[in-house]
Amino acid sequence: MNAQTAPNGRSSEHSPTPPMPAGKKAIFALGDHTINISLSSLSLVFFFFLTKVAGLEPWLAGVLAWTARVIDAVSDPLMGRISDTTRWKMGRRRPYFLIGAIPFGLCFSLLWTTPFEGQAAMFAYYVTIYIGLCLSMTVLSVPYMALIPEMTSDYDERTSLNTFRSAAAVVGTMVAASFITVSGMLGEGAAGFARTGFAIALWLMIVWPFVFKVSYEPGVRNIEQTMGLVEGIRSLAHHATYIKLCVIYLTARISVDVLGLTVPLFLSDWIGRREDIAWTLWSMLGVVILSLPFWLRAARRMDKHRIFVIGATWFVVCLIAMCFGDAGWPRWTVFALAGLMGVGYAVADLMPWAMLGEVIDEDELISGERREGVYNGVFTFLRKMGGATAYMLAGFVLSAAGYSKGAVQPDSALTTIRFITTLVPAAFLCISIAVAIRYPLGRARHAEILREIEQRRPANHST
Repeated sequence: MNAQTAPNGRSSEHSPTPPMPAGKKAIFALGDHTINISLSSLSLVFFFFLTKVAGLEPWLAGVLAWTARVIDAVSDPLMGRISDTTRWKMGRRRPYFLIGAIPFGLCFSLLWTTPFEGQAAMFAYYVTIYIGLCLSMTVLSVPYMALIPEMTSDYDERTSLNTFRSAAAVVGTMVAASFITVSGMLGEGAAGFARTGFAIALWLMIVWPFVFKVSYEPGVRNIEQTMGLVEGIRSLAHHATYIKLCVIYLTARISVDVLGLTVPLFLSDWIGRREDIAWTLWSMLGVVILSLPFWLRAARRMDKHRIFVIGATWFVVCLIAMCFGDAGWPRWTVFALAGLMGVGYAVADLMPWAMLGEVIDEDELISGERREGVYNGVFTFLRKMGGATAYMLAGFVLSAAGYSKGAVQPDSALTTIRFITTLVPAAFLCISIAVAIRYPLGRARHAEILREIEQRRPANHST
């Protein structure tokens, strides 16, 4: 294979590269922006669409989503392995940006149409399209995330790339949060949803050729992939640093996923202001974007796991404060507290991904292989399964508490909504904080790992 080169013309995978210009980072970040539009639309809007617009029974909608997510999650490690072993002239990650873009947009558009009326026919149609959308996202997202630690080995530049990515992803969530509002502008009922889905689908496809253009793959050294997929995944279970990072990320993401699920219920049923749902979400997500540059600057002076501890602790304090909120609070108080939570949300979303590259470097030192794809695939698998499980368990708890579709909820359901929105996410964040405090891989240790890899490379690897 002809080695691809980084912007400085070097082919060594760990050679220092000049920082990518901010404009190119912003374009590259649009990849995760499109993925998050899709994921957030599925979590925030699709259940409403299926039950209120298409007319699918709620329990079938739940089974549909769970089935598709399980298949999607299982495919992530497999896609990671495929991209690790791909050997094409254009690279082993970037070609998939062009392969997956059209199926991604096509499936997203079809998902918001209503061609069938019968329950069985609707279920078969939507589960097929949903699975197609999830698989096309996997083809794009796993190589995309695996490419970040390959594009640079610099501790701070990886954080910068992930900061741009995280900001673009949050904007994607804001787009999804506007889906229902925009669909109302484009037409009544199903027609409005179909037109909105089509318009967004065009954007999802257009972005990826530009992501392909601005990204690059440093020369992949001739490191033989000796482990099979199953053996490789098993080996990850013995990588102590990676296990700790998975716990940090999984518990933080569960807290965010539970919060996203219950905030609409908290505002509409506990606070009694349904009209403030979108404004509250936009307030929190807007502050996430504004706070990312602050956390990026802080990460240039401190280890990433310490930044995570600070931000997650702030998030916990805000969640506990929100637990005392009620209908007597002024509107601005809820908006302000949501914004303050956004400061902590930014860290929970950004830092675990920014820390993953160093773990992959540590794995190369241990195993002698570069397995960005498998590491990112398993990371994504855990995130999806954790989020889906949290979603399902929250639904069971709410049902057991007597929650119904009616306008008036029993006291047991209201109390459950209050605690699930605030104290439950705070508890999961406390677990992530406890693990992050003892996290062993910081800036100094990472520098040692890179030096050790460089020292042994001439004897063990050819370039």
